[in-house]
Amino acid sequence: MKNRKRGETDRAQQFADWLHEQLTARGYDLSGARSGGKSRFAEDSGISPSTVGRLLDGKRVTDMDVLARLADQLGITLGTVLLRAGIVDRDDLIAIQEPETGPNAMTPEQAATALNITEPTKRAVFVSMAETLQQPPPDTGEERLAEH
Repeated sequence: MKNRKRGETDRAQQFADWLHEQLTARGYDLSGARSGGKSRFAEDSGISPSTVGRLLDGKRVTDMDVLARLADQLGITLGTVLLRAGIVDRDDLIAIQEPETGPNAMTPEQAATALNITEPTKRAVFVSMAETLQQPPPDTGEERLAEH
């Protein structure tokens, strides 16, 4: 148990170091307690000053809203922030960003089985809905009109 906690502490500190570099590179002065960089970033990002302080002090923060605001303010993907924060690993991130498609992808029938949808009418509705959602949207021409 101690090793797991130690690993989380190490990841949180690595994230803090990375975040410090990111903020400094973007012009936030983090050189001292009264430098104003933490407060300015908190105001710019909509993250509370205490949470910004916890992030930079190497305390683990896993609130998705906070991490999403952080990603948005830094101009990077949420996936990158989640990876740097140690919430997901590289393989998980790739799986999320590039879901399996093709012959090995789960079929709607397999999904119904995995979800234990056994009643025939409910199963048929689920499969039909999943198949409908998998179809590409019809080309209405609106995208081409918007381009011009």
